Amino acid sequence: MLVYRAEGQAVVNGDDLYAMRLPGWDLPATYPPFAALLFVPSTWFGVSPLRILVMLGNYALLGLAVHLSLKLAGWPARRYRPAATILATGLGVWLEPVYTTFQYGQVNLVILCLVLWDLTRPDRSRFKGVGIGLAAAIKITPGLFTVYLILTGRIRAALVSVGTFLAAGLVGWIVLPDGSYGFWTDYLWDPSRVGVTVLVDNQSLRGAVCRLLDANDPGTVGLIATGLVAALGLGVAVLAGRSARVLRRADAWGGVCTALTALLVSPISWTHHWVWCVPLIALLAAEARSAGRRMLLGVTLVVFLSHVMWTVPHRWGRGVAWYWQLPGAVYPPLGIALLVVIGLRLYRARRQEVDASAGAWALLGARLDHGSGLDLDLDRDLDLDRGPDHDPARDPALTNRT
Repeated sequence: MLVYRAEGQAVVNGDDLYAMRLPGWDLPATYPPFAALLFVPSTWFGVSPLRILVMLGNYALLGLAVHLSLKLAGWPARRYRPAATILATGLGVWLEPVYTTFQYGQVNLVILCLVLWDLTRPDRSRFKGVGIGLAAAIKITPGLFTVYLILTGRIRAALVSVGTFLAAGLVGWIVLPDGSYGFWTDYLWDPSRVGVTVLVDNQSLRGAVCRLLDANDPGTVGLIATGLVAALGLGVAVLAGRSARVLRRADAWGGVCTALTALLVSPISWTHHWVWCVPLIALLAAEARSAGRRMLLGVTLVVFLSHVMWTVPHRWGRGVAWYWQLPGAVYPPLGIALLVVIGLRLYRARRQEVDASAGAWALLGARLDHGSGLDLDLDRDLDLDRGPDHDPARDPALTNRT
């Protein structure tokens, strides 16, 4: 919160935005110039009143994020959703990423709500893409959702996202031309400005590899690991986004897998960046209809409620003993495991569709050979292959694909 206020103050005073350092913390400005413009209103208040306002704002944003997450999951039934939103908002404060977002006064819930707003809008909406574009203009990494939109065939939404991003960037360039030039040509590409990669606070894959190797730079190992996970994550996300016929909540899973991929492959993903645990838990809860899925939900809840990385003796990341490696990097393994689980579900669902189609054609051929009627219900066969989780009457509400 304090660094955001300092960035806003630098804009008001006409100071060099990216030469600014927060007194006492030595924190630089790391967000695009457009974000700094949005921080200007924070300078209208003293630090103590601002803390209260930010806290109240984050409570409201958490409630909105829970509401949008339940809408994305299409669960529970609408008449129960207000009560579920209130209950989940109260409990959600104790999730470690949410708790640290409140503690530090971060903007993560703003980013989450902007992207969720887009993901819950139908493809035919002319405004779909605005939220993602604004989120990317504030914090760059949500731009991966634009790639997701392109690869899943939502070209208009992707163009709206790109247009919104460019418009916001143009506003920043007009108001802060020197800062914009410096950010887009230099500071954006310097990960050291964001923080030290090896810190336990950093729950990206790169940070986990750094601590495992006891190095400040993971080198080729980190690059290969990041590339493999990026391919896995984006592949699963796109496959999910294109699987609405065979997997319930396919589009929702595509969006969450995109978020997990961005968190894993980003050079630095502080623990409070993982607020995507909110829609993740909503989806897992909506589908917890078997022992295996309930176990996955339970493990996810334990991980995000544990705050375990803060118990690691060497918070600075170097010299972490082998038995502290998993507690110190608990989010990346969970994220990768979830991507693998969703990928396997997609594989099974698509294989069932292929088997069902092959069986239907074989039956059609047999009936033609015997001159019998063609009373085939292929949709019914596919519904049976999708398993007991599939409810055709509810499916239209669980995907935003037109």
